[in-house]
Amino acid sequence: MSSMKDKYFLDTNLLVYLLTEDVNDLEKRIATIQLIDLLHDQEVVISTQVLNELYSALLKNKLSDSEIQSKLEIVMEELIVRPITSEVVRFSWLIKNRYKFSYWDSLIVASALKNECSILYSEDLQHNQRIEDKLTVINPLKIN
Repeated sequence: MSSMKDKYFLDTNLLVYLLTEDVNDLEKRIATIQLIDLLHDQEVVISTQVLNELYSALLKNKLSDSEIQSKLEIVMEELIVRPITSEVVRFSWLIKNRYKFSYWDSLIVASALKNECSILYSEDLQHNQRIEDKLTVINPLKIN
């Protein structure tokens, strides 16, 4: 067992469930709240891509700009936000070619790997998939 503490990466969709109150997604919201509670004292990473996708998704959910910005301020205070660098972009190309993910999913995976995360929480990728022998995809909505 490694002595290093695990780091976790959150995909955009989970934050959307957390920050919106769509009754159709209530189960997903509850599962995400439980996950966030579990991770409250852990190192949780997102990328600037996730922040931007989150802003866009919250606009589609009819939140005002000021509501979105105040929610994102909290997200930025609570989580570790890492930039998408040219190095991450180039690495995402390798991931895309190797695993045949979409470009955006490849960018998420590349960000998680470059930031030394061991778990990527996402509902968009295959549950329990191992990537580069370093990162495990967990769909927290499948655990319950």
